[in-house]
Amino acid sequence: MNKRQFLQSSALALSVLPLGLLSLSSNAAVGNNAGAANSGIVLPKKLNPGDTVALVSPSKATDERLDIQIATEVLQALGLNVKLGQHLDNRRGHLAGTDQERASDINAMFADPDVSAIICLRGGSGAARLLPLLDYPLIQRNPKVLLGYSDITALHSAINAQTGLVTFHGPNGTGSWNSFNAEQFQRVFFQREHMLYQNELNAKDELVPRQNRIETITAGKVQGQLMGGNLTVLTALAGSPYLPDFTDKILFLEDVEEAPYRIDRMLSTLKLMGALDKIAGFIFGECTACRPGGGFGWLTMDQIFDDHIKPLNIPAYRGAMIGHISKQFIVPHGARVEMDADAGTFRMLSSVFQP
Repeated sequence: MNKRQFLQSSALALSVLPLGLLSLSSNAAVGNNAGAANSGIVLPKKLNPGDTVALVSPSKATDERLDIQIATEVLQALGLNVKLGQHLDNRRGHLAGTDQERASDINAMFADPDVSAIICLRGGSGAARLLPLLDYPLIQRNPKVLLGYSDITALHSAINAQTGLVTFHGPNGTGSWNSFNAEQFQRVFFQREHMLYQNELNAKDELVPRQNRIETITAGKVQGQLMGGNLTVLTALAGSPYLPDFTDKILFLEDVEEAPYRIDRMLSTLKLMGALDKIAGFIFGECTACRPGGGFGWLTMDQIFDDHIKPLNIPAYRGAMIGHISKQFIVPHGARVEMDADAGTFRMLSSVFQP
């Protein structure tokens, strides 16, 4: 993901948002009211082996048709039938079709009674452009599993803000489907475990483990709804009706290819808009390839968390297996969890599916 290009395109999309809101369809306008009126948690229907799942592409276009074939085979290997979005392999610039085409695929799959879940093919950029075009009352009437991460954070945030639906932050269709991720999928969706999310540690040829280490920022335990995702995408939604209320929530974040000074800037944005002061807990996943640039020095990630998170005096830790990494948790966005910052874990407090 090229983050600078994403920020430029997101800023352009958000700069015209007020005009776009004036011309929303009646369905989308009702969605704004529905989200405000319904502050409860909406659970998706269960997903079972043999069900049909849809592949859609809300963001970047796929460069090779083989990617669609591989994603289809992955889902079939998991025991599912696959339905492809009508515009899945379209292209407009870097996007997987026009905004209307990509949004219509999502709306159509939520409306389709034969589809039990919606899997996003890939991330990239562009999902934020769809938010005024989604039919939120339709989504709320047909609550289904939605899975994806990175740029898909825009969908997780907006759907939660507008409907209260629990969605799932985890591998995209073209992502890595190693044994860890496949097992997570089966445990979360098929076995419907009340998951305990605890990093996998393997010392390999070292005396002590070096990978997947957690670091406690502030000790303690706390319960609350888990919300967040990609930091860049999340902060690009600031000032819009598509950002959830973070009051008493547990915020989880991750990012990729961002220099530490940009992480600092985005956390400053969350601080200045009042979001950080509202949260009850904080989890940071991985910041993959977040290397300092040139110049006269830089803040370290330790210093950035000391400056922005430690003064909040809430349970907080970093290093969770969330983000642009090969093995990643499938996280129920919008569900209630309990986090333990000392142990570096969080767990579901109840089922995240309808009875």
